[in-house]
Amino acid sequence: MTNDFDKLFERARRDLIGFDPLFSLLLDDKRYKTVGVDGYPPYNIEKLDDEHWLITVALAGFTSNDIDITVEDRKLTLTSKQQTEAEATRNYLHKGIAKRSFERRFILADDVEVKRACLQDGLLSIELERIIPESKKPRKIEIAS
Repeated sequence: MTNDFDKLFERARRDLIGFDPLFSLLLDDKRYKTVGVDGYPPYNIEKLDDEHWLITVALAGFTSNDIDITVEDRKLTLTSKQQTEAEATRNYLHKGIAKRSFERRFILADDVEVKRACLQDGLLSIELERIIPESKKPRKIEIAS
């Protein structure tokens, strides 16, 4: 199934040379698609400035031991662990707080790093920062006379 965005990127792919990895990420590569189609857990991505972002994930009822955060090949992956035996043996009359397994992936740009993660009041906050290596920073070239 294609939409207008897919058509736009497909057209741009034909006209722009050297951007193939970017277009592969956006259109083709299933490894980079967001997992968690049902929208669970809900999250926000906030741009703090040009070099900093904050991902906030709603995880009511979870503890830091229930969540794994990994970064591999520019993929930030959040996963929950299976329910504990104590959770499975509880006798709920109504269970409205979802505490289920999930996996959520985010793609990070080359120079973006995870600086910190904190779980407080049911919200997981992940701070991201762009770290530009010295080799990529602009430098002034002196002109010899």
